[in-house]
Amino acid sequence: MEEKIEGFMISTDKSLLDIEAITEFLGKSYWANQRTQETIIKSIENSLCYGVYENGKQVGFARVVTDGVTMYWLCDVYIDERYRGVGIGKKLISTIIHSEELKNLNGILGTLDAHGLYEQYGFIQVQDRFMRRKAQ
Repeated sequence: MEEKIEGFMISTDKSLLDIEAITEFLGKSYWANQRTQETIIKSIENSLCYGVYENGKQVGFARVVTDGVTMYWLCDVYIDERYRGVGIGKKLISTIIHSEELKNLNGILGTLDAHGLYEQYGFIQVQDRFMRRKAQ
């Protein structure tokens, strides 16, 4: 899958992923800053991954774990700080939840600080941190 949007491209082609950039992104996060690059590589190998690129440079990432039939877990969503606030994250989430692979599945995710973003896409808060999105 590949989608172009206003100077950016979103792709599920793993050969385009920049492991160094992803490791740097996740190293700045509160949820994955203790992961080794080896762990990150293995998680990518076993997941559906979305990269966001500007002129070939990776500026965003998201990972999805799924059984492909009933549910998916959206995780490791990250947009480079220099590219935030221009709608790239919104387009990434929209692309993921409307993808052929996931559009009819129940979705779950965990977040401490982005509830408002995900609520725009049908996720509802469950308990303090976790959210889910019913299949539509």
